[in-house]
Amino acid sequence: MTAIKALLGKLGGTWTKMNDKPLAVAGLIAATTSLVALVPRSVIAFLLFIGSVLAVYYSRLENRLKLAIGIITLGFVLPGIGLLNRYYLDVAIQVGIYMALALGLNIVVGFAGLLDLGYVAFYATGAYVWGIFGSAQAANFIHGVNFPLSGDWFWLFLFLAVGAAATAGILLGLPVLRLKGDYLAIVTLGFGEIIRIVLNNLDKPINITNGPNGITPVRAPAIFGYKLDKGVHYYFLVLLILLIIITIARRLEHSRTGRAWEAIREDETAAAAMGIPVVRMKLLAFAMGASFAGIMGAVFASKQTFIDPSSFSFMESIGVLAMVILGGMGSIPGALIGATSVVVLQLQVLKSISDWFSQLRNTGVLNLPAQLEIAKYEKLVFGLVLIIMMIYRPTGLVPAERRKHELEHARGEDAVAPGETGATPGAGISVPGGDGDGLA
Repeated sequence: MTAIKALLGKLGGTWTKMNDKPLAVAGLIAATTSLVALVPRSVIAFLLFIGSVLAVYYSRLENRLKLAIGIITLGFVLPGIGLLNRYYLDVAIQVGIYMALALGLNIVVGFAGLLDLGYVAFYATGAYVWGIFGSAQAANFIHGVNFPLSGDWFWLFLFLAVGAAATAGILLGLPVLRLKGDYLAIVTLGFGEIIRIVLNNLDKPINITNGPNGITPVRAPAIFGYKLDKGVHYYFLVLLILLIIITIARRLEHSRTGRAWEAIREDETAAAAMGIPVVRMKLLAFAMGASFAGIMGAVFASKQTFIDPSSFSFMESIGVLAMVILGGMGSIPGALIGATSVVVLQLQVLKSISDWFSQLRNTGVLNLPAQLEIAKYEKLVFGLVLIIMMIYRPTGLVPAERRKHELEHARGEDAVAPGETGATPGAGISVPGGDGDGLA
């Protein structure tokens, strides 16, 4: 253990010396890219490449240089890696989709403090908006129009998916405005299950969703008749939408609306007393978070070419919530890194370990009974990772600055016994916009 700590210390010192040098950072990207090119099926090589991208973000380079390196890496290097191994490109697309979902849920949970366990319902809404009309399914209840619509209509339906999901978010928000905490979580959980069950049973008396049989094939987007159905097309589409969502989220975070959400999260009563329209702000949080899920739902439907209610189960909502918590609630970089960590852990690391154990079992090197098949315990391993994170890093991988300072202050207060200097009752429990002496 001492040797490992010493090695990490040396690596940290080396990175501290080189992280303000553009050539050194670019060389790190080039080295990990070359490693992936040499061993395109290596999970470790791909993880090192992802780590080098994070290293660019945390380097002390100027923002313009970071942006330039990021554009080159995401715009040229990663698609090139996808040509070597299409699986990596699929992983990148999945990461981008879940990044958008995590950012949307982060607005509801992280910014406004509203625990939503039915978030996948908005994802399903966007998927079915395009899935129904981008396939022959709509011909079952709309006559006189040739279905499926061509892929050129996809761009209009992206906006319709946003509107439909935002409307669903408002409809969810209206009846739960007075609820908080566990009660809000239970109601939103029920809403998500209601949407899934409705989609599952809306095949009679009028066949709208085709019920549990699902909808297929769903058309890919197109531009002037040219189909964008390749993996690299979806990669750049997801990347473009993700950049727009990140821009909107950052603008909201530092806007008057973002500060209002933060005040509601900290103390709803105090926020209302300060003149913040709590009802309107809560509905706006639900609508904005839902709209991000809606647009990615439409992309998901076109990429998969098949959707059914089982794709939008309760566990999907839990998975997205885990991304937000793992990254750090209220933190935009945290939501991005949390989504990346969870998707790569599930699709790459745990799956590779399962495949490795399966190979050992098949070759007779490792004789495990069927009950101990490693693939069956992927969710258990993932749960243990979350538990360890909550114990040793409760603020997440990249916590929001305010949350980090609050936790540090709380630890400082715990270190001072009651009655000693600095242990003033109520100190540090502040109302947003106040002087630090109000109620939480």
